[in-house]
Amino acid sequence: MGKGDNLPSPGETGAAATDQAREFEGKGACEFNQTRFSDQIMPHILNLYGASAKANDFDMYAPNASFEDPLTHAQGVKQIKSAFYSLSKFFGESKIVEYHVQENDIAPGKKEILIDNKQHYKIMGKDIDMTSLIKLYVENGKIVRHEDWWDKKPLRNRDTVSFPLVGRFMEMGRRGMMLATHAMMGFGKDPDSR
Repeated sequence: MGKGDNLPSPGETGAAATDQAREFEGKGACEFNQTRFSDQIMPHILNLYGASAKANDFDMYAPNASFEDPLTHAQGVKQIKSAFYSLSKFFGESKIVEYHVQENDIAPGKKEILIDNKQHYKIMGKDIDMTSLIKLYVENGKIVRHEDWWDKKPLRNRDTVSFPLVGRFMEMGRRGMMLATHAMMGFGKDPDSR
């Protein structure tokens, strides 16, 4: 029996026809299954922040993507790998414990994904809990920019501070921290390939 077989016949009217039409609409609605891009990438994001990332978790990034948080600024997938692979070196525990996702289409082929979340870390036996806003900018199905705003505060840079020169020094400090981390982590090599 096809979808059209449930439609009321052309001469049928009244409650029976209305009920059959509603039933058909309901069945069609259930069969419509559209997944958001954010639904596809959230397991990978949780792996990254949970210090359990594998090489395929980085396939969601464009080759020249960037990642930035208040401590580091990574440019390119290899540096992004170093940033996330280093979590297990610094923290005894690392994970996102709660999150809410909002996905917005901003232009054809472009999305902004906002992940309002709570993160938990353990360093030297001490628990650290913080709120964060992860902002992902997506173009043609790949993340091109990943920002992590701790305490939901914008990253401080030449565009967001009163004195652009101070912001520029902050940017340079994050780049320097990332280069040191990148070298320490084998320049973005996957752990199973070292």
